Amino acid sequence: MQATDTTPSLAPDLVKDNWNFLEVWIDPMQTPPYLLLLLGDKTDGCSVFDPVERYKLVKAFQSYEDAQLWLLEDEYEPLEGRLSSADVHQSA
Repeated sequence: MQATDTTPSLAPDLVKDNWNFLEVWIDPMQTPPYLLLLLGDKTDGCSVFDPVERYKLVKAFQSYEDAQLWLLEDEYEPLEGRLSSADVHQSA
């Protein structure tokens, strides 16, 4: 009898070399404030990830403006500053 591997395969790491910037957004009404990560890619798309849920993808967007509107509607606020991939690669 042949054993079948039931371990789910991981999706390709599309973020590894395609990300452009990262922003942290918070829901200040919760204690402690709840965080979400907004990751922009090099094709102007954006994805929102939840670090509490093991960086699960919450929602993907075609543009930064769409992602920003969605976060603002849910009463999230951006923390000041943005981490860019260029900054990370320069310091490496």
